[in-house]
Amino acid sequence: MYKIYCIFLSLFVIPHVFADDCLGYKLNPTIKLMSPQWSKSVVQPLEPMDLTHGHVSATMVDNYEIVADVTSIEDGFCVGLKAVDAIVGYSDFLVNIDIRHRPDSCSYNAILSHEDEHIRAYISVIDDNREMLNLAIKSAADSIVPIFVSNASDIDGAVDKINIQLQSHPDLILAHQKLKADEEIRNKRVDINENNSALQKCGDF
Repeated sequence: MYKIYCIFLSLFVIPHVFADDCLGYKLNPTIKLMSPQWSKSVVQPLEPMDLTHGHVSATMVDNYEIVADVTSIEDGFCVGLKAVDAIVGYSDFLVNIDIRHRPDSCSYNAILSHEDEHIRAYISVIDDNREMLNLAIKSAADSIVPIFVSNASDIDGAVDKINIQLQSHPDLILAHQKLKADEEIRNKRVDINENNSALQKCGDF
């Protein structure tokens, strides 16, 4: 999981604020949840595979852009969470098909069609759980209180800490566990419903 962050610095000084008194500068973070653009590649490994089944490898993207709000106070800075721009979803699908199936042949296309069903299952996991994931990110973001630092050089470290707090929040961890469980269920359903009827009709198989 990667992090990117932006910082908004409030260039004013509020006198007589104690170093541990940043709670008053807590904001209501805004959440933007997006899915990455995805691509599909098809390869035929030299190593033998199951002749009747292909395989899909999916790459999950789980990135959070932390937008920090930094307020200058008499003793230092209060670093709070202003917004989270999240990109969660699948970016790349790698389809493997046994090399004995000639590209664009009937059997090749039948197996590719089945693997495309798996890709649609992966994508539906994010689409159908978007509200759940958005609420989990919102819950995690709302739990984070501003961090006090005495020096400007410590601001980056505070933002790193905010990012860790966000991604380690129980609600967000549970949301990702639910996504993985749903991913497994939907892919198993695709295989259970497969009877290889399209493949069996191929004269080249």
